[in-house]
Amino acid sequence: MPLFKASFIHKAIVFLVAAIISISAMAAPNFNQTQRLANQGDAGAQFNLGLMYSKGEGVRQNYVQARQWYEKAAIQGDAGAQYNLGLMYNNGEGVRQDYGKAFEWYQKSANQGDAKAQLNIGLMYDKGEGVRQDYTKAVEWYTKAANQGEAKAQNNLGVMYHNGEGVRQNINTAKEWFGKSCDNGEQLGCDKYRILNQR
Repeated sequence: MPLFKASFIHKAIVFLVAAIISISAMAAPNFNQTQRLANQGDAGAQFNLGLMYSKGEGVRQNYVQARQWYEKAAIQGDAGAQYNLGLMYNNGEGVRQDYGKAFEWYQKSANQGDAKAQLNIGLMYDKGEGVRQDYTKAVEWYTKAANQGEAKAQNNLGVMYHNGEGVRQNINTAKEWFGKSCDNGEQLGCDKYRILNQR
């Protein structure tokens, strides 16, 4: 029996190694093709190359390279690249952390309707990061994102209405936003909805 187990384990290891090599081989042409298109100025390919470097998919993870490719796509108006550049500046990945630049890139993406960028602008106004704290503007941006189904924005709007920050306090409206947030998978919204529902 131990000989059978050793043989089985050996075969399993060989299979796994072969699978990993196959996956790596499949990723290489995808990376090469994406890089070729990106070098030709294709904004979508530049964005995808930024993603590949950012996540280490098909290439070694490199935030500096990711930022460079995102920037090329962002300058061409790619909303996803603008949002990801905002994240990089917000978190200090591949760049020095700079809330002002994060806000600028989020703004460009948000103006194209990107809900996550709108949420992050709301967060920046809410916390006063990169901009002067302004609850009214936070509510404005949370509302834009929430109306697109962004669950965290819906939860944050619920908080604003619950606390009367940037809007007149309204527990019923807060409960409504917490419910929508919960329906879209945000556990915090579910918890707050349940608490308000027990009153």
